[in-house]
Amino acid sequence: MHFRSINDLYRDVWRGLSRLPHDIDLVVGVPRSGMLPASMVALARNLPLADIDGFAQGRLLSSGHTRREEGAVSRFAHVLVIDDSCRTGASMQEARAKLAHLDCRITFAAVYGVPGKSGGADFVFETVPEPRVFEWNVLHHPIVSRSCFDIDGVLCVDPTERENDDGARYLNFLASAVPLHRPRREIAMLVTSRLEKYRAPTEDWLDRHGVRYGQLRMLDLPDAAARRRLRAHGSFKAEVYREAACDLFVESELPQARDIARLSGKPVLSLQGPQMLMPGMMNPQAIRHTLAPRRFRARVGRMVSRVLRAG
Repeated sequence: MHFRSINDLYRDVWRGLSRLPHDIDLVVGVPRSGMLPASMVALARNLPLADIDGFAQGRLLSSGHTRREEGAVSRFAHVLVIDDSCRTGASMQEARAKLAHLDCRITFAAVYGVPGKSGGADFVFETVPEPRVFEWNVLHHPIVSRSCFDIDGVLCVDPTERENDDGARYLNFLASAVPLHRPRREIAMLVTSRLEKYRAPTEDWLDRHGVRYGQLRMLDLPDAAARRRLRAHGSFKAEVYREAACDLFVESELPQARDIARLSGKPVLSLQGPQMLMPGMMNPQAIRHTLAPRRFRARVGRMVSRVLRAG
């Protein structure tokens, strides 16, 4: 399972900037995901920005005070149309069709492509093999229907220490928990360390918030004290996931995600980071996600220190 975070997207766009044509004078994003890299490129090069439907109709997005005066759409000579990814080429073909009437040079690009395929793009920043998921759309990706999801910290907020009393306050939390994410696809299986005795209020909350799912697996222990004593959170989830015909587990906490990946032998996405945890002792993706930002911050810190000393 190959994963790219928003941090990765930002890094890969910046790496590819120098390879883009230098005479581009407008950046157009393919909604919705393509607006992310389009905004990054437009900001980096201080260029005007548009969405593809708006541009086809002669409209640009408004800009801040650092942008130069934009002028008419017809004055742009070289336009970059960019999407976050390309695979079959269908999105790029649709984009080309929408802009075919315009009298300007257009370069079509995608940040991520599939090895051996252009996906209809003139320019691809990086190839990422399949299967692949991205932070900005993974919770609405078709893989949701082949995934296990935790509840607390994923679909709703975690209970506070005070709320987690295995009593009246916890029942109130179960009824009124604030939603976090609501995938638009049906989740294959919800796997939670909530106790089986709380099934009814859990199902009621899921129904009220429109969360669709195939199965709900809960921890069958008498009380929270037994759950804490047995430390059954990660091991329970891993056992269910290992036996399920699912390709991904979405977990909130990074330590639990590591345990689930290790015990199940299958990939786990932790929303803490986020990080994709792959089975095995060493996970290159997790190392990159954890260390690269730290090294980058360290380099920036050293540069700032040198500037201050020089001044």
